[in-house]
Amino acid sequence: MSTSVKTKSNIVQYLSFIVDNEEYCVDILHVQEIRGWEKPKPIPKAPKYLKGVLNLRSQVIPVVDLRLRFDLEEKEYTKTTVVIFLKVDALQQIVGLVVDAVSEVYSVASSQIKPSPEIAESEDSKYIDALALIGEKMIAVINMDKVFDKELLTQFNEQH
Repeated sequence: MSTSVKTKSNIVQYLSFIVDNEEYCVDILHVQEIRGWEKPKPIPKAPKYLKGVLNLRSQVIPVVDLRLRFDLEEKEYTKTTVVIFLKVDALQQIVGLVVDAVSEVYSVASSQIKPSPEIAESEDSKYIDALALIGEKMIAVINMDKVFDKELLTQFNEQH
C-alpha cells in the first residue's frame, strides 16, 4: 500500500505523468520541482537509463529516464518532455525523473487506493506500489524507492 502522507480527511494528492502513453503518478509531497527537458551532463559507463546529471540549486542531481528504466523503447525528447525532481526517501536524496509529459494533480481518497495485484514479479510491476481508481481511470502509483538502483546511486554519491 502507498506510504503517502494523508491529510486529516484521508485525501492524498498525486502528480500524474505520462510514459509511453500510460499514466502513472507519485505522491506530490515527494515532488521538489518540474522543469522542461534539458540535456544533462553524461556520466561515462553509466547504465543507459541514467542520462547524466543536472544542477538543481547548486546540487548535482542524477537524472533517470523512466521510459528506459521500464525497458521501453527509447524516444526522442519533445517540448512536452519534462524532468520531475523527486525526493527519494530510501536514498535521502533528490533524483531527476525524465517522463514524456506531466498530466495533472489528483486528490485521491484512501478508499480509492487499491493494492497492486501480485500477478507475477515482472520487471515493470515491481515498481508499482498501488493503483489509484479515479473515475473510470486506473493509474499506477509508482514507488520511487523501488525505481532507483540504490547501489548505483550510492556509488554516484560517493564520486560526487
